[in-house]
Amino acid sequence: MIATSFLFFLLVFLAIGIYSSTRRKQTTDDYLLAGREVGPWMVALSAVSTANSGFMFIGLIGATYAVGLSSMWIMVGWVFGDYLAWRSIHKRLRERSERVGASSVTRFLGTSETGDSQRGVISVAALASMIFLGTYAAAQLTAGSKALSVLFGWDYAVGTLLGAGIVVAYCFAGGIRASIWTDAAQSIVMMVAMALLLAVAVDHVGGTGALWVRLTSIDPQLVQLQPADPAFGFHLFVLGWLFAGLGVVGQPHIMIRMLTLDRVENIDTARRVYFTWNAVFAALAIGVGLCARAILIPEAGFDAELSMPLLANRLLPEVLVGLILAGLFAATMSTADSQVLCCSSALTQDLV
Repeated sequence: MIATSFLFFLLVFLAIGIYSSTRRKQTTDDYLLAGREVGPWMVALSAVSTANSGFMFIGLIGATYAVGLSSMWIMVGWVFGDYLAWRSIHKRLRERSERVGASSVTRFLGTSETGDSQRGVISVAALASMIFLGTYAAAQLTAGSKALSVLFGWDYAVGTLLGAGIVVAYCFAGGIRASIWTDAAQSIVMMVAMALLLAVAVDHVGGTGALWVRLTSIDPQLVQLQPADPAFGFHLFVLGWLFAGLGVVGQPHIMIRMLTLDRVENIDTARRVYFTWNAVFAALAIGVGLCARAILIPEAGFDAELSMPLLANRLLPEVLVGLILAGLFAATMSTADSQVLCCSSALTQDLV
């Protein structure tokens, strides 16, 4: 039943991506930028899904399991840095990219205000994008395969090939429009899956008060707001994550969403939706990590990064475990598809 439910949701994502091809126009600009016709809500939800990837389901929950409530500062620094980028860069990127006719972030970097292209800059940026985003996409598919391996006993290659096959199918059919449409659907599934698991887990431990008491009895540090003895001090710890958030400007698979926005004036709406959704989702992920620490007893060989699928498998009926796994796998696919498209653009538009 778990596998059936999981595969059902994957087929839904695939169907959405393929259906988006009915809106396709036979132009390169439409394939790469959806004709710059995407509304702010779709851009925001797609950016959330692409930016969060498997980190929320695997990394943040695993970090919270390990260190407790102080993991929140990872997201406080990250979100604030991300916000600075949105306020200072995203709108100008959208305006200038259309003005100079840039269809990719790499081409934007190598195109002057007069529209003259600096071939060397474009080629180096495109090559770097292909190398690093290709590796990043492989890491995303591996993250999803890790959870499937634990619950189903599947070889890593099975989950990787399954995710890659779905991503290639709908990206080939609909380009970035397919990526954005499926990302938006995946954002909703990710949010529902996380909220559902948190509600069931909190109820299982007897409420938030009981959760707090249990965490304190395990280790008082788990309920402390500040991390225990960060290597370079608390302020530099948070500052480091702020720069991680600001580093979104160096991730073309996220920044390309800004180029698809229908109107520059809608960037403010997209920003509000993005940060509201992101803040709620991060809070839910931290809550799930705390519940996992209270419920799951670490054994020899226990991997904190698998806390979420293990917790779901223990508390939920099989059909809902499939939903949780679909949310996790969706998170990895939503990033991988964007990276595949950026590599495609870099190869066909910037290098060749």
